[in-house]
Amino acid sequence: MKISANTVATKQKASNAKVKTKKEISFSNVSFKKFSDKQKEEFYREFSTLIKSGIDFNQALQILTDQQKSKFVKSILNQVNDDVVKGKPLYEALQQYKQFSPYEYYSIKIGEETKRLPEIFDQLQQFYQRKIKMKRQVVSVLAYPIFVIFITFGVLYFMLNFVIPMFTTVFQQFGKDLPGITKFVIKVSNHFNTATLVLLGIVALAFVVHNRLKTNDAYLRIRANVLLRTPFFGGLIKKIYLARFCQSMGLLLSTKTPLITSLELTEKMISFYPLKSAIQQTKLDILKGDTLAESLKKHPFFTPKILTMTAIGEQINELDKMYNDLATQYNDEIEHSTKVIGTILEPLMIVIIGGIVGFIMIAMYSPIFNLSKILEN
Repeated sequence: MKISANTVATKQKASNAKVKTKKEISFSNVSFKKFSDKQKEEFYREFSTLIKSGIDFNQALQILTDQQKSKFVKSILNQVNDDVVKGKPLYEALQQYKQFSPYEYYSIKIGEETKRLPEIFDQLQQFYQRKIKMKRQVVSVLAYPIFVIFITFGVLYFMLNFVIPMFTTVFQQFGKDLPGITKFVIKVSNHFNTATLVLLGIVALAFVVHNRLKTNDAYLRIRANVLLRTPFFGGLIKKIYLARFCQSMGLLLSTKTPLITSLELTEKMISFYPLKSAIQQTKLDILKGDTLAESLKKHPFFTPKILTMTAIGEQINELDKMYNDLATQYNDEIEHSTKVIGTILEPLMIVIIGGIVGFIMIAMYSPIFNLSKILEN
């Protein structure tokens, strides 16, 4: 009976531990914790290194679990390790967590079936390495304009709420009509707080509308068209998604994944509507007998460079190498474009701030410059 009681207690303890782990994961999701791109890049790189060095698969996974600093990531990998030990394939163990995309676990499935898992891990590590680099480049471009916008708003708030009212009090003593530009600035100052609240309301409304319509095709199409037509950033956004498309196709095709399957997995990891819908239609065209190059030609989102390289890759049966080369080229172009945009935006933002401040100062000082004329009247 003692043995039975101990066994029951042990099972109950293990069950409680699993429940606790699941609760921790659920709570972590609520608190917006996640398996970050940087953590994934390190995970795949180290996993590949351990397997190549001859360490047993389960032991390698246990080592990676133990060295995790994040409790959230550690709880996920502990459960994945338990599932793998019980005989479940790695891709199925990962598939139950939203932190892993279909692109990842289907790639790992291919690696397990073809006995090329270390190679898949290497390519996933490279994918996340490029993704992190691309994200940093975009952040570096956007950081300065966003910072300047906040500074501009702060300057406007101070001037319109404190400086302009002081001038208004002085102007009221003149008892005469003021220039139109001065009246306009004073009117803006009087309604600035209301306008700010309206603007914040519009932003909040836009956020709510986006969350409600983010699965609506018409909304996604309009949103994508607006983004692509945005000065400076439209071309950059297109290159980013083309680079992601080429990276994904290059990785999957290099593991001898069938073309249709590669397109399906790439479609699952891309959320940008024009590219996603183009891939969907491309799959249908290929099933009807068209080549990949012929199918892509029907969609203006793909550049002549991609169409030409795709046609050549199909002819010489090296489509994976072509897409890997294209991914490298687009990543280089993205890096160059971000530098150019940053170079252009910095002086442009300075000019905009200077123009706004200058406009306000001219509006406030023009009555003072014409003080003698006002007094004569």
